[in-house]
Amino acid sequence: MKLTGRQKEFLSSFLDLYQEAQHPLHYSEVGARLRVSPATAYDMLRLLEGRGLVSSEYVLPERAGAGRSSIFFFPTQRAVSLMTELAGADWDAKEWTQVKERILQALREGEGTDYQDLLEEILLRIPERKSPMLYAAEMITAVLLSVHQLKEKARVSGLLHNLRQVGLPEEVALGALGGLTLGLSLVERANRRITSLLLSYSQKYHEHLGELSVESKKNLWDFAQEVMRIVGA
Repeated sequence: MKLTGRQKEFLSSFLDLYQEAQHPLHYSEVGARLRVSPATAYDMLRLLEGRGLVSSEYVLPERAGAGRSSIFFFPTQRAVSLMTELAGADWDAKEWTQVKERILQALREGEGTDYQDLLEEILLRIPERKSPMLYAAEMITAVLLSVHQLKEKARVSGLLHNLRQVGLPEEVALGALGGLTLGLSLVERANRRITSLLLSYSQKYHEHLGELSVESKKNLWDFAQEVMRIVGA
């Protein structure tokens, strides 16, 4: 769905207002908070409603006979999904290259080590990441570094080799990487604290994968393959 820059900005601000208020909003309140006229807010909300991004309801006055019903607006789930996707796309365009190179450079500088310090840093950062793309990238790196640290890792390494060679769709391959957290927890020599943390992050990882666009998943899988190449996982 294509929205103009102004429509995206309005919808994003409206979502913020709704999350703050936790109830449907009158267009005059929306206009006042967004510093536009009530008529402009009403027209924009009606336009977004026509695209399935906003819904409206009429509310009667609390006192009988006190006046006509008023119209209130609230975002649909479609609006939430769209803005999440757009946020991921915007992040990818603006920050992906910089963040990706920062991680890959840290990995190159640590070649020949067990990457323990880097792994600890990433584990601390993961729960603070708001971007689905960045959360997934950090999670993938942490899982692969955990695999790298295992001395007896034949089964896990075999799976990673197959993932690289078979050419699975990006979403399936990325999901399989997330599933490695469970496999790591079953390996006797794996670090229990680290695997417990990874397991606690895995549900949100899979949720974030579902929020990413096809292009973002492709970029993420290319990144995962580069991480595997550097660390030799």
